[in-house]
Formats: sequence, C-alpha cells, structure tokens
Amino acid sequence: MTFEPESLGRSRSDLAEALRSERRRAGLTQTRLAQRCNMSQTKISNIESGKLTPAIIDVELILEAIETDSLVAAKILSLARTANTEWQDDWASQRRGLDKKQNDLGRLEAVTTEFRFFLPTMITGLLATPDYVRASLARNSGDVSKVVAKKLERQRILTDPAKFFTFLLTEQAVRWPLASPVEMAMQLDRLASVSRIPNVRLGVIPLGAVGPICETPLSVFTVYDRRLVQIETHTGALILRDHRDVKAYREDFERYESHSVFGDQCRELLYGWAHLFRS
Repeated sequence: MTFEPESLGRSRSDLAEALRSERRRAGLTQTRLAQRCNMSQTKISNIESGKLTPAIIDVELILEAIETDSLVAAKILSLARTANTEWQDDWASQRRGLDKKQNDLGRLEAVTTEFRFFLPTMITGLLATPDYVRASLARNSGDVSKVVAKKLERQRILTDPAKFFTFLLTEQAVRWPLASPVEMAMQLDRLASVSRIPNVRLGVIPLGAVGPICETPLSVFTVYDRRLVQIETHTGALILRDHRDVKAYREDFERYESHSVFGDQCRELLYGWAHLFRS
C-alpha cells in the first residue's frame, strides 16, 4: 500500500462515510449494528461521525455484521488501513515546538504498560545523559533548553514499577561518538546503571552477533503494548495502529532480542567500551 501523508485525514472521513453508507444499505440502525458487533451504540456513532478512528479488527467486525460485498469490503479495509496510519514530520514538529512533541510522548507513555525499543543508530532520550541529549539536538536551531528538560523529566517513568521496558541497542548505536569521549564514557556508564533497574531489560547486539537478522532493514522503532508501533526516519516518524503491523514489529523485536546480551554480560561490554572512550 502507498499513500500520501496529506491524504490520511481524508481517509478517516472517507472511512466514516463508507461505513455509515454500508450500514444504511443493510437497513440496520446503529443500535442493531452495535448489538451484532458486541459494541456500544456510542462507539458506532463516533466511528460513523469520524470522531473515532476504528481499529482494523473493528472494521472487519462491522463489515461482517452487515454482510458487505467482498469487493466493497476490500476497498473499505484499505481505507481503514490508511486511516490507522499517521505521519509526523520533523518540520511540523519544529514549527509547533519540539517541547510539544515531548508532551505528546509523555501522554502516550502514561497509558502504556509494556515498551519495546529497538535502537540501531543512537541512544534514545529515556536513556540519555544531559550531555548526550544536547548533542542529539545540535542540528536544531534556537534554544533547546526546554526540550532537554522535558526529555530528562520523562526519564522518571523508568522507575515506575507498573511499567516494563525492554531496550535493544546495536553496538554501533552504543559506540557512535555523538558527544565528546568523556561524555560518551559517562553515557555508557548511564546505560549500565539503568540496566540494573528491576523493571528494565537493556540488551546490546554485538557486531559479532549479526547474521540472518539483517535480512530486513534496520530502522529505529518503538512498540507500545499491542496498541501501536512508531518507526522513526531521518525526517519524521510513521505511526502504525493496524494490529497486523504491530504484530509484525513485535516479531521482529523478538528476533533481534534473541541476538542480544543482557545483565552482567551486557554491562561488561558497556564498561569496556566506556574505558576505551576514556583512554
């Protein structure tokens, strides 16, 4: 499937209209359709008005309940897949204010229980030292002090015992000299320290472990529960909510995880690389 980012909002309204038209064609009221789908009438109403973007599985249930023709169903499911895709470009984020994006991430993290971070290129903000955060924002113009403060503030979530984190970093991401040697050494010490938090699993994929896992491109992604996956690019982030996409990325994560080292073995690598930076 291909799409234009500017078409995503239109797809949501088109989906709402298509589902509403199909229900009426079938001669069903919202209440009757809700009963057939085991949903509330309010949910059906919100879907048909465009207030709520339905998950793919919800659309499948609705189409089955109203016995939609297979060709029409395929077109509506295509709309649903596009409607469950979101593009967040960096230029828009910069115009809006990068600190606002940190607020958005904070709200998403607040409602998530299980986090899976795959980090093949650099260290994420939740694990970063202040110096590393500032270095990562070097290409952004203007005052980034608010962004740095909010990134560091978000790190408090790591100590929430109700949440569980798994971070997988490639050796390249860990050792990439984004900051000065001394600052990089401190950053690696920080990773080793975070790895001791009870609800955090931090693993490293050594270069010597690469093999079949590289059959697919390595991209930065984060899986939030089974709700959504965020894939980061150089110019923005793609948000996927289709349960099939989330499942595929969870499976990718498990493959990478099987090639990672954790615990004392991981910390031994981190301390060794930190020593190299210091020397």
